[in-house]
Amino acid sequence: MRLLLLEDDAILKDSIEEFLIAQNYTVDSFENGEDAFDAIFSVDYDLLLLDVNIPGAFNGFSLRRALADENKNIPTIFVTSMSSADALIQGYAHGCCDYIKKPFDLTELLLRVRHALKSNCFKTQENFLILPDNYRYNVTTYELTCSTAAVSLSKTESEILNLFIMNRNQILTLEMLYEKIWENNVDAANARVQINNLRRKLPKNLIKNIYGLGYRLDCK
Repeated sequence: MRLLLLEDDAILKDSIEEFLIAQNYTVDSFENGEDAFDAIFSVDYDLLLLDVNIPGAFNGFSLRRALADENKNIPTIFVTSMSSADALIQGYAHGCCDYIKKPFDLTELLLRVRHALKSNCFKTQENFLILPDNYRYNVTTYELTCSTAAVSLSKTESEILNLFIMNRNQILTLEMLYEKIWENNVDAANARVQINNLRRKLPKNLIKNIYGLGYRLDCK
């Protein structure tokens, strides 16, 4: 598997590159977005690791957007120190399949890389994930529709749904949801209410309550 890494922190870039090479990945690393952009059109990459805060013409977000404009749909993990919910939404709206916040353990990065490669993320031409009962989820615009009608979701409901879709067919524990959606700053009862509100807007049993463990979105 060949990975592209865009990271302008030389020490972190070298650490990630050395670690992933030790895990038998081929890694091409770059410190600026322009060089990374050119490389993507000359080499077939299986996964992109893009730092968001890169100076120059292309940061992680704008690079991913430019690739989408060229119909280059490559699974992407954003790497960033940004921690707000708005940044998370922006990342997924730009077409990433995962999002890891600095500082992070390299083992965690490895797990996310393996998951992204295994699931193949959303490597589709139309950027739609087909759900039961005429529901469709646009993984680029972050929108849910039923037949041709838009399904109204709150900002938090959108974040929850996107997290489930990124981890479809896998159990998400409440602890994982608390951390990823609310950064552990939420009352458990309130979190359950918001999750259940989302479930009521989706096809019945699309998100299942796995007793004692958490929830799982079942999707082909």
